[in-house]
Amino acid sequence: MGWILAAGLALAAFGVLVLVFKAPRKGWEAIVAALLFGLAGFAFQARPDLAGAPKAAAADVAKSGKALVEARHQLSQGGTISGDRLLVTADALARNGSFGDAASLALGAAERNPGNADAWLAVANNLVAHADGALTPAAHYAYGRAIEADPRHPGPPFFLGLAMLQNGELEKGRKMWADLLARSPADAPWRADLQARLDELDRFLAERAKPGQ
Repeated sequence: MGWILAAGLALAAFGVLVLVFKAPRKGWEAIVAALLFGLAGFAFQARPDLAGAPKAAAADVAKSGKALVEARHQLSQGGTISGDRLLVTADALARNGSFGDAASLALGAAERNPGNADAWLAVANNLVAHADGALTPAAHYAYGRAIEADPRHPGPPFFLGLAMLQNGELEKGRKMWADLLARSPADAPWRADLQARLDELDRFLAERAKPGQ
């Protein structure tokens, strides 16, 4: 129920921005990317059963870092967490919002073990977070190394697709997610959430494609 309410609020917010505040069409991609990013945080971190409470800006940064790390762990194959000390320390830094330092330590773990997809994914996610959501060439390279290290790992294509959406590359992000969904097992724990995200994105793309929009 919480997810449905969050999705409904996101669609309502988009409608208000477009219909009431007359947001220009060229800015729609940025708006939907921001809303999708917010839904991503809700899906992995929110507790809709708890009462809300105000948070300081620094606490929000730390909370987003914690959500980022926990989401990566949830998408790890088998739900396992790497025992690499550098990666464990990097995750601790990321939870506190120190994304630059976290990326450096995660890179050390990846260079020590190039086949560690989780380490490369941690590098990429921290670089994107450190760049305030921008998909930098370095982050894109790290996502590619994560996919190369373990092509079956759902984390790299999910987060790369999310980063593309955040940066307005809606068609590329959609393809990344659609390909991941197509090869996900029927009982994969992330499948229902991913399908819901794709449905929301497809509704937006269909609305944008209407004549006169």
